Amino acid sequence: MVSRRMMGSAAGIAMAMAVASAAPAVAQGAPGESTFDRIRRSKKLRSAAVPGGAPYYHKDLASGQWRGFYIDLLKMLAEELECELELIETTWGNAVLDLQSNKIDIFFGLNPTPKRALVVDFSVPCFSNAFSFLVKRGFAPKTWDELNKPEVKIAVDTGSSQDQVVTRLLPKATVSRFKSADEATMAVQSGRADAQCLVLILAMAAAKKIPSLGGVVVPTPLFATTSNAGFRREADKTWRDYVNTWIEFNKGLGAVRSAIVTNMELVGISEADFPPGVSL
Repeated sequence: MVSRRMMGSAAGIAMAMAVASAAPAVAQGAPGESTFDRIRRSKKLRSAAVPGGAPYYHKDLASGQWRGFYIDLLKMLAEELECELELIETTWGNAVLDLQSNKIDIFFGLNPTPKRALVVDFSVPCFSNAFSFLVKRGFAPKTWDELNKPEVKIAVDTGSSQDQVVTRLLPKATVSRFKSADEATMAVQSGRADAQCLVLILAMAAAKKIPSLGGVVVPTPLFATTSNAGFRREADKTWRDYVNTWIEFNKGLGAVRSAIVTNMELVGISEADFPPGVSL
């Protein structure tokens, strides 16, 4: 005969199992739910920001508040969608992994590369950005050929578009890869590297922040990339198409350019500081 205590325990276990099995379905949403539908249902837009990525992303250490022109764009996008913006911290190299693992719905600031295009989708461009080098004092190469030598020590943040460009264009250079762009900058500052490859706006921001360095070099010929938003790859392209429409509309209104120019002031740079022949 089964005791009441055993029956009670069995019932409790069954109830616990039922609750546990139901919980993931609530958290994950309906099977096959698209990113766009999840955002509209949950009223939450998930994205990521990069510490030390001013003027793209800048976190105030005292208040914990984020600023930057991609923060402004994310806030504008969330407002348009009538939803709450949720941010996690990431690095330039890990942003694609965050998209793939469904931690975030969108990431602004990805340079589209063939390697990345194998695993994620991209929006239309927000603006153009030239590849450049933050250099130590006394080192002033003018061309990519001058950089492509074994005695030239280049620092990059691993997995970034800069890493991929240096790998492709500077196969003879001695390349050191670091976890973050800040660590790569420190390598130049300490003399362990001659130069750090960065997109121009980030290089100009770092040069303003560390005047003891040798400044910014944009080698010839000019190689530029675009700065885009990235999305997790899924069959339903509604989310990507919506963001494309939103970007083009706000570029037409001048809102995207205004956000960029305004936030460059965070790092003390303006359009007048851009090298001759180079623009957004």
